[in-house]
Amino acid sequence: MSKQDFLPIKGWDHVEFYVGNARQAAHFYHKVFGFKPVARMGLETGCRDRASYALQQGNVRLVFTSSYTPDSEVARHCALHGDGVKVIALEVSDCEAAISAAHARQAQVIQRCEAFEDADGVIKTGILRYAGDTVIKLVERTNYRGPFAPGYQKLHVEHVQGVGMAAIDHIVTNVYLGEMDYWARWFERVMGFSQLTHFTEKDISTEYSALMSKVMENGSGKIKLPINEPAEGKRKSQIDEYLEAYNGPGVQHIAMNTADICKTVSELRARDVDFLRVPDAYYDDLKDRVGHIDEDFEEIKRLGILVDRDDDGYLLQIFSQPVQDRPTVFFEVIERHGSRGFGVGNFKALFVALEAEQARRGNL
Repeated sequence: MSKQDFLPIKGWDHVEFYVGNARQAAHFYHKVFGFKPVARMGLETGCRDRASYALQQGNVRLVFTSSYTPDSEVARHCALHGDGVKVIALEVSDCEAAISAAHARQAQVIQRCEAFEDADGVIKTGILRYAGDTVIKLVERTNYRGPFAPGYQKLHVEHVQGVGMAAIDHIVTNVYLGEMDYWARWFERVMGFSQLTHFTEKDISTEYSALMSKVMENGSGKIKLPINEPAEGKRKSQIDEYLEAYNGPGVQHIAMNTADICKTVSELRARDVDFLRVPDAYYDDLKDRVGHIDEDFEEIKRLGILVDRDDDGYLLQIFSQPVQDRPTVFFEVIERHGSRGFGVGNFKALFVALEAEQARRGNL
């Protein structure tokens, strides 16, 4: 059996946020980002300590959970971090075998494999500790036919049109200086991942600040988990700002694929989603830098979309502003045309734009 096979992963299952008000968060992601509410758990379903809403668009599932009580894991997480990602859930075909394999490789197992059942079948889950307060949940749902999970009640909501989000492309975690290599080795040892690429402070920097990043992926390439840490600079980097605002390591952003980024971004802008804007000078020589693309350059510029090309093709990407008051979690929209990269040609322009936002917040 190959190194990648001891913990086979079928794909992304869901991402769960702990938030101050799950009902309002679900409403926001439904009406603004176009995610359809599919299931709910709460007092009406017999859950006395929390309310959760599961939403879906394409193959992307997001769950928003808030606490009914002031002294609970969910409430403490929100008090410390604000709204943020608690769970990165990955689908596996055999939860018990996956958790056993991870435990044998020195993973800290928070929850051994447990089965949860209702009239729609059985789901098995196990939980591993990850960076900061974030956890990785392994989910086996082969024998489940319900809308999301046992304990949830199906929702019948008049749905707002989606915006074209098709799947999760990657999820980025920020950690403290010195922790990136630890977690990269953890993914290799515990999950059977390998390093796809490595960016140094020379790749991602300006005159004032820098970061380092390692991109880890599983054997099939379906799961990509970049890990960022700050590099020493003259001023506070975007990673330092995040770590300070979030009070520790955690998920920085979730990148989602779309088949038509211009249409997706146009719709999101119409729904008042704010995006990071790079300097206009970025577009002056864009045609010369990236060559032919199928999209219209003027529309790309108008929408503020970034383009990068590598040996395998090109990609288009754009980053939202933080989706809560703290400068922490944000989203990326990405469309790939062969490229497996992460837009290294855009890093300089992005850093300039990010530093402008940091300065506006008084955090540079």
